[in-house]
Amino acid sequence: MKSSAPGENISEVEVTNISGHGIWLYVRGTEHFLSYEDFPWFRDQSVRAISHVEEPSTGHFFWPEIDVDLSEEIIRRPDRYPLAAR
Repeated sequence: MKSSAPGENISEVEVTNISGHGIWLYVRGTEHFLSYEDFPWFRDQSVRAISHVEEPSTGHFFWPEIDVDLSEEIIRRPDRYPLAAR
């Protein structure tokens, strides 16, 4: 018996890992690391809150349970966007 081919991946964005140092966000074939140093809002959050990420428009990510909005540019180059408050 032969299995059918797997279905198409419908998720464009997902959190693939959470560690003591940060989170990994998978976006259309690319994985980004968001360290807690650069993105402190994720530290001490629940796995559920971190994992619930939405992409309301291409390249714009929203975590509704944490009320965090980030663009793909900010994720790629956090050094260009220093935190206003820590």
